[in-house]
Amino acid sequence: MKNEINQPGAENPEELLDLKVTEPKTWAAGIPAVTAAMSDILEEAGAVRGMEGLFHMNKKGGFDCSSCAWPDPDDDRSPIAEYCENGAKALAEEATTKKLTAEFFANNPVADLAKLNDMEIGKKGRIAQPVYLPKGGTHYQPISWDSAFEKIAQHLNGLDSPNEAAFYTSGRTSNEASFMYQLFVREFGTNNMPDCSNMCHESTSVALAEAIGIGKGTVTLNDFYTTDVIIIMGQNPGTNHPRMLTALQKAKEKGSKIIAINPLHEAGLMGFKNPQTVKGVLGVTTQLADLYLQVKINGDMALLKAIEKLLCEAEMETPGQVFDHEFIKNNTVGYVEFLNHLQQYTVDELAMAAGVPVRQIKEAADMLKNKSRIIICWAMGLTQHKNGVSTIKEIVNLAALKGSYAKPGAGLCPVRGHSNVQGNRTMMIYDKPYEKQLNKIKEVFGFEPPRAHGYDVVDSIKAMNEGKLKVFFAVGGNFLSATPDTNFTAAGLRKLKLTVHVSTKLNRSHLVHGEEAIILPTLARSDKDIIGGEAQFVSCENSMGVIQMSKGVLDPISDNLLSENEIVCKLAKATIGNRTVVDWDKYAKSYDAVRDLIEKVIPGFDDYNKRVRQPGGFYLPNGPREGKFETDDYGNRIAFTIAGLPEHNLAADEYMMTSVRSHDQFNTTIYGMEDRYRGIHNERRVIFMNRKDMQNAGFEANEKVDLYNNHGGVERVARLFVVVPYDIPERNTATYYPESNVLVPIDSVAEKSNTPTSKLIFIKIKKHNPAGLN
Repeated sequence: MKNEINQPGAENPEELLDLKVTEPKTWAAGIPAVTAAMSDILEEAGAVRGMEGLFHMNKKGGFDCSSCAWPDPDDDRSPIAEYCENGAKALAEEATTKKLTAEFFANNPVADLAKLNDMEIGKKGRIAQPVYLPKGGTHYQPISWDSAFEKIAQHLNGLDSPNEAAFYTSGRTSNEASFMYQLFVREFGTNNMPDCSNMCHESTSVALAEAIGIGKGTVTLNDFYTTDVIIIMGQNPGTNHPRMLTALQKAKEKGSKIIAINPLHEAGLMGFKNPQTVKGVLGVTTQLADLYLQVKINGDMALLKAIEKLLCEAEMETPGQVFDHEFIKNNTVGYVEFLNHLQQYTVDELAMAAGVPVRQIKEAADMLKNKSRIIICWAMGLTQHKNGVSTIKEIVNLAALKGSYAKPGAGLCPVRGHSNVQGNRTMMIYDKPYEKQLNKIKEVFGFEPPRAHGYDVVDSIKAMNEGKLKVFFAVGGNFLSATPDTNFTAAGLRKLKLTVHVSTKLNRSHLVHGEEAIILPTLARSDKDIIGGEAQFVSCENSMGVIQMSKGVLDPISDNLLSENEIVCKLAKATIGNRTVVDWDKYAKSYDAVRDLIEKVIPGFDDYNKRVRQPGGFYLPNGPREGKFETDDYGNRIAFTIAGLPEHNLAADEYMMTSVRSHDQFNTTIYGMEDRYRGIHNERRVIFMNRKDMQNAGFEANEKVDLYNNHGGVERVARLFVVVPYDIPERNTATYYPESNVLVPIDSVAEKSNTPTSKLIFIKIKKHNPAGLN
């Protein structure tokens, strides 16, 4: 079976741009970061509007950056800037003065817009009024808010079952809007709540909830300043979380060592030129990684076991000097069984499976041997694998051996990729809610919420294609470009009766739609939110469990925008009508009233309205930080888990492919065509290959190729990529997403979490066939 991309535009281009390749960088940020950020701000927002936004971004009393979820410092926030290059670019995108009016949509058929690449679509500007695409229509056309809500309500109320609708959430959505959204969806009658976490840190949430009793990290930002060793696995902070570099620099200044683990040598793991310091401006580089372990794709489990094996041998030589036996005795189960499991391996075979020399693994073990103040960080490079949950539990094992919990400078640090994605889950945006959460909803509101689990992202896409879903409603995000198996997802969206997107800007998901489609324009984080003449604020949760306020400062580009919370409340009222037990009008107008509800339903939000107004906000309760592990299955202890090594048997002409971000993008938002850290300019359709692999396969640098995946008997093809020789392990390759998402099979998912395995896809590479013929 053949599965060709049939969308026009960037997903199946007819020609490439003028690719330029330069030497990759060995450091991140510096003056080039400032220059790039200011260039975007000036171009999109102008000097006055842009600088007004930047001055208030991530400041106490200002607004939370809409990109990554790295925390703000509790006390020592920069007087110059609390944002990074990519944060400034995110602000430029939403603070742009370009707007899409009725005239724009009248002059641009959907089919023509779909021919643009993702960057060109996003650069068009902010959507200025609700628009509607009728069945058989070729152009979006204006629609009033009331008519839009009425039409959506008609579709929802006309379903045979509430389970024929799915309600997606992006990580940008505030706590207040997220809570009211899940309340609406559950009163409507379904738990079909796919969200962006399903595609990123779902493996983390599952693994940590089972292993330590909470699906979140255990450290605070201040722990980075008292730690001895920081391990960074499957994460590229220079591009994905640039503000983390400042914390790493400060940790280094205080004596911490850093171990970086990644298949690619990434600039932001090697060095940092801090543009807010004199040395950084003068070009002085702070070395970050003291040891760089260039692991094979999905070699992390083998590497962790090799380190544990060496630590175990050191413990046997000097009993009681390497492992924290008091912590193990008082807080864990399964220790002996775990040690017995390790005995089946040799360090040599584990090193071979990891692709890392034994001498380097020994160096890593030596760095950890006499330390317990250890922080382990990770991101998508671990979570988006079939064994993602098991690998994260192996991190839990390592930290438990060292007693790296409930002490300053120690713990687990999953680095979330999208602002408030963690807050969404805290607000119960979840397709598999816990019984105690549903019982609390019933207690507070008086209605019986649905108990059956709903659809996550992968299940929703399958349900679309199977005709089980009729309506898809999304608050934020770019669902089509973010999801796996692009053509399969597109086919599912086109089978729907109605697709609705709450958005700030145009994206590809608006152009691949159901029989009818509606776009509801909403306020951005940086926009003022005025209700009844009073400026409102929302709240967000960062990667370390801090709840803080976010208050926009910029005038919206249109008077015809509504906040996400108001959209949700008005739609709920229109849909549920006199059947509702919720005063939706009240909560549409008062965010304080919404926070009062949250306080009643969700633990940890006592005195919410008071504490969120405190500068810097407040920390949510976190049991493992205090040595409390609420693991019901293991008697409130951490269970050492036992997992085997993944097996990858490649055919002679087969490669492992991982997908990565360019430095000029955030998730699916493409800011530009420059990935200066990796030396890629003016093009995104590239495949990074090992030079030996190129020579063996007969490929030249800059040669045009097509990429194939044949998972499950379906041929998936991504055409017209350029081969770039790169420092990457043999038989490993890397491409940018979303361009390569078409190769990610819908049913290649992580065990337990159902997360698409976007970081390990098996591909074949063939010389480009312009005609697309076999």
